[in-house]
Amino acid sequence: MPLSTPVRVAGRRWTVEETFQSGKGLAGLDEHQVRRWMPWHRWVTFAMLDHAFLTVVRADEHARHPKPDELIPLTCNEIQRLFTALVIRPVHGRTHRLDWPHWRRRHQARSQASHYRRQAAQT
Repeated sequence: MPLSTPVRVAGRRWTVEETFQSGKGLAGLDEHQVRRWMPWHRWVTFAMLDHAFLTVVRADEHARHPKPDELIPLTCNEIQRLFTALVIRPVHGRTHRLDWPHWRRRHQARSQASHYRRQAAQT
């Protein structure tokens, strides 16, 4: 094989590394605690879909609207901020947010009691 082929392949590693770093920063690719295969697989799939969405929107925006002279081109980070500010709004009101910790603590108490009963039955 000619020398240019391994050099080209080695140069692609940097592009892959930059994309992976971007995925970790933008989509939370590195924020999952691995315990089982299925949850990890779901998390990585959704994180990569999120990153792909941001990348496609950015590419489409660059193709449709050239950047003004006084601004840098729209970045994935800025698109993420705009999406969060304009599209994602709190769905639940104040009472739901206040009732949620009570429900969670009650659920955890039931889970703990069930766990202790199961442990006692095994011994």
